[in-house]
Amino acid sequence: GWARAVRGLLLDVSGVLYDSGADGGVPIAGSAEAVRRIKASGLKLRLCTNETQASRESFVRKLRGMGFDVSVAEVTAPAPAACHILKERGLRPHLLVHDDLMPEFAEIDKTNPNCVVLGDAAENFTYANLNEAFRVLIGMEKPVLISLGRGRYYKETDGLKLDVGAYMKALEYACDVQAEVVGKPSKRFFESALAEMGVPPEQAIMIGDDIVNDVGGAQQCGMRALQVRTGKYRPSDENHPDVKPDAYVNNLAEAVDIILRQ
Repeated sequence: GWARAVRGLLLDVSGVLYDSGADGGVPIAGSAEAVRRIKASGLKLRLCTNETQASRESFVRKLRGMGFDVSVAEVTAPAPAACHILKERGLRPHLLVHDDLMPEFAEIDKTNPNCVVLGDAAENFTYANLNEAFRVLIGMEKPVLISLGRGRYYKETDGLKLDVGAYMKALEYACDVQAEVVGKPSKRFFESALAEMGVPPEQAIMIGDDIVNDVGGAQQCGMRALQVRTGKYRPSDENHPDVKPDAYVNNLAEAVDIILRQ
C-alpha cells in the first residue's frame, strides 16, 4: 500500500543517486535511468539533499556529468535556506563551511559576525578553524549556531566519513548552545521542498539512505518514506528503536519499478 496515490518523489542524493568520493564519485547502478523514468511518468521530482560541499550549480553540473537529467530548480539544499534565515533575522555569519560552498553566501554580510554557520567543511574541519568558531560563539551573550544538517556520517567510495553533526555536537557542548538545524531532518526544510513541488505530504514519498534524517524526518512531516540498501545503509538500521520505514528497497531503481506499476 505504500506505493499508492503518489504525486511526488523526494530523493536524497548521496547514497541514493551516487556514492561521493575524491574523484567526484560514481553513480549507483540504475539510478540515472530511474530518474529519467520518474520524469517521463509525470511525477513531481525534488532532490532533497543536505549537500554542503558545493554550490547547487556545481553540484548539478557534477550530477549531469554522471548522466542525471536534473536542474538547479529541482534541488532543495540547506545553504539557500540558511541565507534566507540570515537575511530575515539580520544575522551576519562566521562561516565554517567547505570552500566550494562559499559562493552561496556571496550576498550575505559577514562583517562583525553575530552567529556561526556550520556546514560539511571536510578538510576545513581543523582544530584551528573549530576553535575560531568556538571563540566567536563563546563571546556572544546569546550564541546562535546554525548547522546545515546534523548527519553523523556519510559514505564515499573509500568508506564512511564523519559528517557535520559530529562537529555541531562539539560546538554545542563547548558553548552550551543548541544548534538550529537547516536541512534534513528539519520539518521546515521538508515542508519547503513539498511547497516547491506543490504536493501535499500524504501524496509524496521520500527515498533516502539515512534512517534518521531522511526516513524519520520525512515521516514526521506526514510523508511515506523508504530506505534504500545503498549508500550509508547498514543492516542494523532495520532494528532502529524509533524509526521504521514504510518499506526497504534494494535501490532507487527497485522503488521506482514498484511505484510506476501502481
